[in-house]
Amino acid sequence: MAAPFVHESAYVDDGAVIGADTKVWHFCHVMGGAVIGDRCSLGQNVVVMNGTRIGNNVKIQNNVSIYEGVTLEDDVFCGPSMVFTNVINPRSHVSRKNEYRPTLVRRGASIGANATIVCGSTLGEYAFIGAGAVVARDVPAYALMVGVPARQIGWMCQCGERLPKGDAPVCIACGTEYSFSNGALARA
Repeated sequence: MAAPFVHESAYVDDGAVIGADTKVWHFCHVMGGAVIGDRCSLGQNVVVMNGTRIGNNVKIQNNVSIYEGVTLEDDVFCGPSMVFTNVINPRSHVSRKNEYRPTLVRRGASIGANATIVCGSTLGEYAFIGAGAVVARDVPAYALMVGVPARQIGWMCQCGERLPKGDAPVCIACGTEYSFSNGALARA
């Protein structure tokens, strides 16, 4: 594997860990203590704060800040200008650093452009958050979420296609079979 690529306009602080084949593009800032896996891509103007963990093969598009307390598992996609928060009730004159709430984005989840993920939420594996949605609670695995506030309107296949309705949906694009157990969707 190749060494990570860091554009000359980006800043990577001492203590940051960046995996092989990862690309850090224009005007990014990766702070010390951040850990970024292999084969990731950080688009223009991405900030990765101290104490964050980013898995392998994660794509972070332009203008995204990964705040302290955010963990992105493998294969996560963060669309352009989407937002993570890290505190529920911010005030500029009140320090709330001891009130940061963790946010976990599970493997393969996709977050659309301009979506907002309120801290304290967990996005399930392969969940799909539509552009502009505001998520303020946990999201089940494979759920398709849209709107403000975000609401579930269906299910998504691991391959990124919407699943047909039914008790045992089969993806029309890739043929993957799913089943429900106690209201949760999983691969059959």
